[in-house]
Amino acid sequence: MIEYKDIEVFYFVGIGGIGMSALARYFNKQGKKIYGFDRTSTALTNLLVSEGMDITFEDDPDRIPEEVKKNEKVLVIYTPAVSKSNRILNFFVSNDFKILKRAQLLGEISKQTTTLAVAGTHGKTTTSAILGHLLAENNLPMTAFLGGITENYQSNLIYKGDEISVVEADEFDRSFLQLRPDIACITSMDADHLDIYGEPEELKKAFREFAKTVPSADRLLIKNGLPLDGNTIGINIPSDYQVENIRIAEGNYVFDFKTPFGEIKDLVFSLPGHHNLMDAAFALGMALLIGVDGDSLKSALKSFKGVDRRFSYRIRSKSLVLIDDYAHHPTEIKSLFQAVDEMYPGEKKQIVFQPHLFSRTKDFADEFAESLSLFDEVILLEIYPAREEPIPGINSKWLLDKITVENKKLIGKSELGDALKSSSAKIKLMVGAGDIGAEVSKMKKILEDEKTA
Repeated sequence: MIEYKDIEVFYFVGIGGIGMSALARYFNKQGKKIYGFDRTSTALTNLLVSEGMDITFEDDPDRIPEEVKKNEKVLVIYTPAVSKSNRILNFFVSNDFKILKRAQLLGEISKQTTTLAVAGTHGKTTTSAILGHLLAENNLPMTAFLGGITENYQSNLIYKGDEISVVEADEFDRSFLQLRPDIACITSMDADHLDIYGEPEELKKAFREFAKTVPSADRLLIKNGLPLDGNTIGINIPSDYQVENIRIAEGNYVFDFKTPFGEIKDLVFSLPGHHNLMDAAFALGMALLIGVDGDSLKSALKSFKGVDRRFSYRIRSKSLVLIDDYAHHPTEIKSLFQAVDEMYPGEKKQIVFQPHLFSRTKDFADEFAESLSLFDEVILLEIYPAREEPIPGINSKWLLDKITVENKKLIGKSELGDALKSSSAKIKLMVGAGDIGAEVSKMKKILEDEKTA
């Protein structure tokens, strides 16, 4: 076990990542000296620098400050997204520095704090953000490490103290098996990351192993229907924690929540879609398990604004709606359609989708085609490779041919503005986990200029 009080300096290799930057911010709040490397400067790294962190964008060991090289009380953190040929990381390895993966550091934190872990192939970030907000609003001494930027805090870290931790339990590379949660939930176990697991059954096996890390079954909340031992959560079906009596008022969900602790009536929640409603239910259940009073949760939930790029409205007028969303799995795209169709029944809907990873596109091509075909118009961008090399024959044209909607096309980013402007669809969605998010503000301006022209 690492005693953080003995560490004076943290060096993060890949500090600009959403998970890495949350950890860097956490230790920065605790008065540690934070250094780091990343390949490119971004809005997020600019914020980290403004918060007092020292970051280099040159992969050169000479750029490592002498304070880091000479100080024996240094801990180096890296992410698997960093190339094995990274010179700065190799310098630390060659010189016998104390080095941990990001998941290992999060695991160490989970051993030294009361930890609430959110697992599942979908919904981790939204559930964690809601849970962190519920605890923060009730003044618990907690930190939430998030995989997205919350609208309420404009950060991927909610910091109110260091006795309780809210963490995303990431199934990628079996990272969540490093954690030691006191309370946990599993929102879903849909097949994903088959480039890592090979077979869906191996992924399920990893989730079963994660479930065993929770001290008792009543401290584990699971989606109703999952083959695990825990307390169930469901919408309008008999469950240990049950969302019922759902209605829509002024664009918000209003619902009742039956739990082993009693019933909470007339909860108000602003995020559209039953998938978001389930995320809220998981967060409410975990907050109850750690001891927050049910009535105290009502005002906290009502004030939750959302997470950036999770059904984020960029334009919301009577004549035009532009939504930005991170969905990158067929199940998430179906959930997104359910949400937008419930909010805007009968309106024409256009989706711009950037597939994420060649392997995921290959493994779920038919499911992607089915979910995308729910929309009236489909625009595909080329696959965002992230950490992967191309797979022969796997590309967006191959996926496009499987989509059954007549109004479909594959375009480049330079053609996006014309494609959105020329469509009569009132509801437009820009969707994916790659760099499509960087295009949203440009498209927002183009569409707004078109309206005023």
